[in-house]
Amino acid sequence: MTLPSENPSPKPDCSKCPSLVSSFVDTFVDFVVGRQILGPNPSASAPAASEKTGTTSPIVTRVPAAERLIAVGDIHGDLQKAKEALQIAKVMDENEKWIGGKTVVVQVGDVLDRGSDEIKVFYLLEKLKGEARKQGGDVHIMNGNHEIMNVEGDFRFVDRGGFAEFGEWAKWFKLGNAIKEQCSGLEKPRDFFADIPAHYPENQKARMAALRPGGPISSRFLAAHPTVLVVGQSVFVHGGLLPSHSNHGLEKINEEVRQWILGEKQWYGPDFLHGRDALVWLRKFSNERENQCDCALLEESLNALPGSKRMVVGHTIQESVGINAVCGNKVVRVDVGMSKGCGDYAPEVLEIRDDKELTVLSRSGALKLMDDEQLAAALRKYRGRSGLASLLLAPEPKVKTKLPAKMQTA
Repeated sequence: MTLPSENPSPKPDCSKCPSLVSSFVDTFVDFVVGRQILGPNPSASAPAASEKTGTTSPIVTRVPAAERLIAVGDIHGDLQKAKEALQIAKVMDENEKWIGGKTVVVQVGDVLDRGSDEIKVFYLLEKLKGEARKQGGDVHIMNGNHEIMNVEGDFRFVDRGGFAEFGEWAKWFKLGNAIKEQCSGLEKPRDFFADIPAHYPENQKARMAALRPGGPISSRFLAAHPTVLVVGQSVFVHGGLLPSHSNHGLEKINEEVRQWILGEKQWYGPDFLHGRDALVWLRKFSNERENQCDCALLEESLNALPGSKRMVVGHTIQESVGINAVCGNKVVRVDVGMSKGCGDYAPEVLEIRDDKELTVLSRSGALKLMDDEQLAAALRKYRGRSGLASLLLAPEPKVKTKLPAKMQTA
């Protein structure tokens, strides 16, 4: 007598419809992990580790001016504050649907670290991008210093909930691959966990596998995100742009970062991503006090990009007065520390209409961006209060997240 275990059923042949099977599995994993249904996953068919990964197209570095442009600061894994910021901007409704029409949104980086919903934020923004493009709008998500750190395995600022979210992602990702392996005719999925040290905690291994160069999350999201973006007369960059960066070439910067994140280069990113003068680390233009902002260098940097009138940056929390501008509005600082793990201040967004009219949108409504004198007066009078809304309302309490101890990484 032959037992069933001695004569197992052959695997179903999926060779005639491999993309359909893979797409179904990926869509299922997307919905469970990100609560969203996106388009094709560019990292779903990632080849073996010795081969180049990723299939994304070259990054668009320059786009025409938009009738309505919205800038959103650092999010740091706070899904609820991200939703509120998008609703304040009137580009997303309570059902998470795009209602912004032809509006263009730029999120200036630092979705990662300090929060517990990092993956869900990426999925939400990616979904809105698809909906916006159908209406003539767009959503651009940029790479900040915390994206760069995580791709390099630097997890010093990861929230415990952030590790847990990636641990949950890993369970569903592995299940998806296991389902694919049941079909003959499909290429064997790459094992992104194979060379990660076994003694690492499981959630840390999951995060490293997902975000490493060529990893599933880094290839799918971060590799397609610009590090510098020009929209009309506005230059967007997480930290700041120097003449040396412009001389290197903006398109070249984005392409070199893209190739590195896709795993086509070394483990660590290009030199222009490291050090105090790096695009994603620079603070020369973001100090709240104008006398500590290098306006001459800022003007030189803008002059190196003909047609550029202003720089829009994140990275440095503007905790005294919220979104503000100095140096004759040549630099606008939009990081208001909205995330619960990094300030928990009231969300604000910058609105630019017709490439020239600058307005701050907050819970209390719309306010024209303060000029240099108004900012200086506000800093003297209101320094230490929470956000631009505090000029009209009582300050909200600050909630700080205790950061985990520094972790050793490969």
